[in-house]
Amino acid sequence: MCQSTDTSPQCAISKLLEQNRTWAESIRAQDPQYFQRLSAQQSPEFLWIGCSDSRVPANQITGLQPGEVFVHRNVANIVHNNDLNLLSVIQFAVDVLQVKHIMVVGHYGCGGVKAAISNKEFGLVDYWIHDIRNIYQLHREELEALEQEDLIVDRLCELNVIAQVANVCRTKMVQRAWRRGQNLSIHGWCYGLKDGLLKDLGVSVSSLEDVPSVYRMDTRFQVPN
Repeated sequence: MCQSTDTSPQCAISKLLEQNRTWAESIRAQDPQYFQRLSAQQSPEFLWIGCSDSRVPANQITGLQPGEVFVHRNVANIVHNNDLNLLSVIQFAVDVLQVKHIMVVGHYGCGGVKAAISNKEFGLVDYWIHDIRNIYQLHREELEALEQEDLIVDRLCELNVIAQVANVCRTKMVQRAWRRGQNLSIHGWCYGLKDGLLKDLGVSVSSLEDVPSVYRMDTRFQVPN
């Protein structure tokens, strides 16, 4: 039996499992059919592409229940066009779950964004966040005019989200969905750790016409679905 003061690895895991049992029992006490309904289907209207930061849980922030939001998270909420993990999530969400909204959600004070512009080495993650440096360089004049580091980081968090929304819109699965008339919108939000509020960055995209022509898929060479 682990004591409350025991900090061993095994006791830490045992505590999580015990908390899980307590949570499950409390849910069943409130709603005996809850898990039966949850296991029967998954039909979310939303895909959340967010940061891996443990302080930004998608369900709690939006007040949604399990099963109501499909979630993908990575360091600094980046959408790489060669990330098969993320692309698989988007395809499943769009083609199978038929989500109506994809939200790219960053957060102010993001550690990945800070690391990208720190000129320090962090290892493998440096390759992952390299594109944020490109975003910084593209908006260097605007960012450096802010002078204060926290303001620069927060604005870069927003600019990163805006860039990733554009990347989502350039994926083939999203463009195919629009071409076949599927109701799908992409949104960019930023979350405030200090106040718990989401900020809509006003960059929502709902049709292929809003994507620059150079990034649009040429259907003449596409295999029909």
